[in-house]
Amino acid sequence: MAMDPSRITVRPFDVTDLDDFMVWAGDDQVTQYLRWKTLTSKEEALTFIKEVCIPHPWRLSICIDNHSVGFVSIFRRSEKERYIADIGYAVSRKHWGQGICTTAVKMAVASALKEFPDLVRLQGFVDVENKASQRILEKAGFTQEGLLRKYMFLKGRLWDLYVYSYLSIDPIVVNR
Repeated sequence: MAMDPSRITVRPFDVTDLDDFMVWAGDDQVTQYLRWKTLTSKEEALTFIKEVCIPHPWRLSICIDNHSVGFVSIFRRSEKERYIADIGYAVSRKHWGQGICTTAVKMAVASALKEFPDLVRLQGFVDVENKASQRILEKAGFTQEGLLRKYMFLKGRLWDLYVYSYLSIDPIVVNR
């Protein structure tokens, strides 16, 4: 069943998110497709929040009623490639299949395009086996462009990835 979109927000991380953060960042099933490893202790998670999440202006906490249930990140390229950004996201297993991540991705895309007028292309790379993540991008208005075979070595294996794009000229789809 879909979550009421008015309960979903994206905001910067805070150290007070630690307990909520551990629920999903400490879950192997949630982190299996992420570039970072599953966090195994509160100390490790606190360090990650302080050193990775908080300093990055576009690593946002996906929240339900202000409780962190996941993240959405937009990584802009170098100044030379400032028109391109990559998007990544994850949400706690408890909240899979409720439209939460799709809503958060839509919110982040709309905000990024407003904040960065020179941004032309957002792109996401999704493992071919990760059907749920593919659906998230498709529902958020991204277009699958192609298959990148053996594109990335991560967590002990070579990954085939689909590349998705959202262009600044594409229609913005927001739930609110």
